[in-house]
Amino acid sequence: MNRKSESQTLPRQLAQMRAIDPFIVMDVMREANRREAAGENIIHMEVGQPATPAPRAARERVMQAISGERLGYTEALGLPALRARIALYLKDRYGVRVGPERVIVTAGSSAGFVLAFLAILEHGETIGLPSPGYPCYRQILKALGFRPHLIETGKPGRWMPTAADIEQLADMGGAGLLLASPSNPTGTVTPGPRLKELAEACARRKLWLISDEIYHGLEYDVPAETALTYSDAAIAVNSFSKYFSMTGWRVGWLVVPEGLTRAIERLAQNLYIAPPTISQVAALGAFDGIEELEEIKDRYARNRALLLEELPRAGLISILPADGAFYLYADISHLTEDSAEFAQAMLREIGVATTPGIDFDPDRGRSYLRLCYAGGEDEMRDAASRIKVWLKSR
Repeated sequence: MNRKSESQTLPRQLAQMRAIDPFIVMDVMREANRREAAGENIIHMEVGQPATPAPRAARERVMQAISGERLGYTEALGLPALRARIALYLKDRYGVRVGPERVIVTAGSSAGFVLAFLAILEHGETIGLPSPGYPCYRQILKALGFRPHLIETGKPGRWMPTAADIEQLADMGGAGLLLASPSNPTGTVTPGPRLKELAEACARRKLWLISDEIYHGLEYDVPAETALTYSDAAIAVNSFSKYFSMTGWRVGWLVVPEGLTRAIERLAQNLYIAPPTISQVAALGAFDGIEELEEIKDRYARNRALLLEELPRAGLISILPADGAFYLYADISHLTEDSAEFAQAMLREIGVATTPGIDFDPDRGRSYLRLCYAGGEDEMRDAASRIKVWLKSR
């Protein structure tokens, strides 16, 4: 008798947890880094990572702490001073008053999603996810024993879900909606009236609304609004990774209804003990670096304008509305039906690392490519030039 494979002998739930798909962008980054280490000139447009360090005020705060503070565990929900500072930031930015007791500091937004899902969902329950969308949402849900339901978005709805989608989600027994604005990979922002409509639809159908606001601060035409403006029951997820230029520090936050705080605290105590103390110290300092961060945002805006002008000339003629974040999501259906092979060839042949759309949309993503413009302006200009020459030669 042939020996059964490991996946056949594992308990079903454990096998499902181990069978989640890879986060393709990280695989692309690994290969790009390997090529770079071997001496190739690589332009990184694959991973959503600022090319700039944490703001100077954050780094200075850390240097002071290293020289004198103990830097032991903090409370599971984070440094009280940081929770209060985040609450003040929400008030200053959005005019929303949130008590510090509703703010939870997390080890990046990724830990925030884990905590939120575990706090509000029962095993097997479903969360609606707009597609295309950030792939880790669905993989985290699968790994935890929940069910992602992809809501196909498109041009008629400006690549965002509609109230009708909420009704369908509720009718099929869904427990909630996870919405990102600005979106990854499209960069599309949900306008205030649409966000209000979605929040009201979720409230009417008794669905959770989880709002991924990690790219807030990075908008170029219309400011992104927080779901907290329209719903006290919404769960808002944010991070210091993107606007604050602190990806590797792994620190983010949740804002939750007050009734969820203790449940999430218990989960955080057992899963993480506490967020990294040194990163929380840096986050406190980052709020003093807003002027520097706005200058970085201006660089992104210049990169965005440059690429929106040059990439269509290179042959990438259809790019989705890029309202915010630092991504362009390009339709390459006139060039290929295999975005993974296309991205591999681009990296191999001209040293430009990008992410195939299948990471964000398992079906339609075969005809899309995501390009991150968080790098330097000279790099973006070089990338556009390489792509233009390459596409003409294919």
